[in-house]
Amino acid sequence: MLIGYARISTDDRNLNLQKDALVSAGCEKIYSDRISGAKATRAGLTLALEVARTGDVLIVWRLDRLGRSLKDLIEIMSILDERGIGLSTLQESITTTNKSGRLIFHLFGALAEFERNLIRERTTAGLVAARKRGHKGGRPKALDPAQRQLAVKLYTDGQHTIMEICRLMGISKPTLYNYIAEMNT
Repeated sequence: MLIGYARISTDDRNLNLQKDALVSAGCEKIYSDRISGAKATRAGLTLALEVARTGDVLIVWRLDRLGRSLKDLIEIMSILDERGIGLSTLQESITTTNKSGRLIFHLFGALAEFERNLIRERTTAGLVAARKRGHKGGRPKALDPAQRQLAVKLYTDGQHTIMEICRLMGISKPTLYNYIAEMNT
């Protein structure tokens, strides 16, 4: 069975162009969403995937209607692949029901993985360079060292409850416990 999926990003657009193309392609059922492709949950796509069975083909007008990013497309393609469902695009003329179409998707997957590795390497290099310049990552401390010592002293003296200390110092309980642990190490 040929199952169509159409998506538009905003309400001011119209699905007719995509739906007409999907009907012309022979789709028996068409599901659609009026939502950004960046949104993880798309009810129409979820329903189309639930209805699709092994041997069916999911048809989209263009590849970008199926997913916003290459990573997203690869994830969706993996789901389709596991379930034995083909994918076909009308505009790009890509189909995974043949060997050359599957090759294209495997190349996309390799490129996506390469891109993720490059991003990871650049991020790590940036963090190392920042540390060499003396920058410490993470959220800044809520209190300066003297205030932290005072909070811990109030705690160890036992004259105030934890909630009183937190209210007085303007910090949360976990922050107070972190300062206590920091002073004890």
